Amino acid sequence: MASIYPFRAWRYNPSTVRLDDVVTQPYDKISPAMQQAYYQRSPFNLVRIILGLPELFDAEKGESVYSRAAHDFRAWREQGVLVQEKDPCIFAYSQRFRVPGSAEIKERRGFIALGKLYEYSEQVVFRHEYTLSKPKSDRLNLLKATRAHFGQIFMLYSDPAGSMEKILYDGSGPADAEVTDEYGVLHRLWRVADPAVIRLLTSAMADKKLIIADGHHRYETALNYSKEYAQGSSARVEHSATQVPQPAFPEAAVMMTFVNMDSDGLLILPTHRVVHSLAGFDPAAFARAAEQFFTVEALPEADSSSYMSTLVGQNGPAFVAVTRSGASLLRSKPEAAAAALAGLPEHQRQLDLVHLHTLVLDRLLGLDAEKVREQTNIRYVRDAAEAVDQVRRGEADIVFLTNPVTMEQLREVAFAGSVMPQKSTDFYPKLLSGLTIYALE
Repeated sequence: MASIYPFRAWRYNPSTVRLDDVVTQPYDKISPAMQQAYYQRSPFNLVRIILGLPELFDAEKGESVYSRAAHDFRAWREQGVLVQEKDPCIFAYSQRFRVPGSAEIKERRGFIALGKLYEYSEQVVFRHEYTLSKPKSDRLNLLKATRAHFGQIFMLYSDPAGSMEKILYDGSGPADAEVTDEYGVLHRLWRVADPAVIRLLTSAMADKKLIIADGHHRYETALNYSKEYAQGSSARVEHSATQVPQPAFPEAAVMMTFVNMDSDGLLILPTHRVVHSLAGFDPAAFARAAEQFFTVEALPEADSSSYMSTLVGQNGPAFVAVTRSGASLLRSKPEAAAAALAGLPEHQRQLDLVHLHTLVLDRLLGLDAEKVREQTNIRYVRDAAEAVDQVRRGEADIVFLTNPVTMEQLREVAFAGSVMPQKSTDFYPKLLSGLTIYALE
């Protein structure tokens, strides 16, 4: 089933740079303001490679963000800014964080290793969302230019007994590296180079199925890239009694962080839908139309936390709709919803977001799958207060506040070979980019 491998990671040299100055959030979570801030922190900040800024006269010079990324990556290795591990390693990776909106502290534990790339049809790696062509093209250009992976694919595996964490963390000493990010999350890393421990881990993972939590675009990019090198590559021995396992060829694997989906440290946040620029949107007309599929209960004026509290414990699919005229709780009418969603499998019909996308966005507001995919009239916002404020500032017509998807729902949908609507899951916190780097040559 799942094959994992240690690797000789490239890492930032602590005698040359401070880790705080050079690591970043994943490329798709870097806002323009964050991009500028990262640029200013250090000339060696990883943003210059994974999300570089275009420069004047690039075309005339034959340069691009990708060619500069390749040049910087090569130069940083030559200058000793990045140094390579002497031995193949796996890295225990811990993230200690405060749950947003509360005082609760959690710790998510996992490990970084290479993971073999599988076609979805092989039913070893499972997705839970569709991908778009534009991000994959961008990541492929970067991969071709640099021949390296700078961030990890976030993978989930099931281990109710927590055996992997016991192998990695029991008796672990001081971390080899640690950094606190801009969200106050403490990231810690430990090297695991003992071949016996590595073989134990690889054997324990051999029967696991994996779900992509974050990184669908990068996974599919790496998979497609590996196909270009599969033919003609001289295969290596993957398992040996004396050596640690290796991928058949460098492109056959990608850097991943593996996290136990049965762990208490796993947190999924909701992602709210902000709908804007609708022609002639009328809140009262929308409320009347919604009664075809939902019971519509007007809510008193309140803040976003009160609206979110209203959603907790609802029996059946429900969400809060907020317009400039006020807020309402929408609860699906079982018979009407069942008839409208009859063509979908049961595991899809149980999802709040399927009711929202199919019955509201598509049928009531006219936002079909293509408009949603291209984000023509929709934005996705993590913070409920910000989403509500966008309506009250006149920047949106209507906002839908939602409950988070549960791990049980995600597992059922993914293992059934199905997918959820876009932006259904927001795993928190994100994995930092630049803690380890996997160079293909």
